[in-house]
Amino acid sequence: MEWQNRGVVVGVVVAKSLRESLGSMSLEVTTQDSSALTEAQLEEMLTIEGSFGLEQFQKAQQDWVLCTLARLDGKLHGVTFSTLERIGGTPCVLLGLMTIKRTAKRDSILKGLMGEAYHRALMAFPDEDVVVGSRFPSADGMEAFKSLTDIIPRFEHRADGEARAWGKRLARRFKVDATYDEKTFTVASGGQSGFLDHVSLKPEKISDEITTLFKGVNAKKGGVLIVHGWTMAESLVKLGARS
Repeated sequence: MEWQNRGVVVGVVVAKSLRESLGSMSLEVTTQDSSALTEAQLEEMLTIEGSFGLEQFQKAQQDWVLCTLARLDGKLHGVTFSTLERIGGTPCVLLGLMTIKRTAKRDSILKGLMGEAYHRALMAFPDEDVVVGSRFPSADGMEAFKSLTDIIPRFEHRADGEARAWGKRLARRFKVDATYDEKTFTVASGGQSGFLDHVSLKPEKISDEITTLFKGVNAKKGGVLIVHGWTMAESLVKLGARS
């Protein structure tokens, strides 16, 4: 068996929440078992008005163990469906679906959701290096991975055999390997059942090195780029720390 699910170890019903003050507003991030989501919660996700509909949220509930909800002054602003597991013995954080409301506070929501993902990883995999992987239809969402190292693919970097193997493993895990190209890390079509849905507040600051990676991605046909990176154990201690 190539992967072993670890999500249930750390995501039983509602976890201790992260609360952070954003000026006069309060951000609260909580994680729960996806199986415990109610129909009302799934319908509330539609208020984010991102790229996903109710059927996609329902599918994510079935596919991924954990659901993280980010609320700003009690209103839902962000959702992540994820799983913590080992693939070939290596600890992984798989971000199956993430969507963030398009408001002026969305960078803070992204930071809160990623901070929660790192905290879960730290609790599940202490003292270990961890792979983080997701699907991206555009360059905007790459902001989520800014704290990772050895990101694959990256500009003018020739990925070695092991890096390509990770791409294939993630394509299989995301169930999009039918149209996956291991040389470019792209899925040609049918890859958007879930992905990291974030629109940058400052698209003009996205580097050419990053946008170049997406030249071969046809988002209109459901194309995505499969990206993974590493957080080393010593970095994860900081990234996953509660403030």
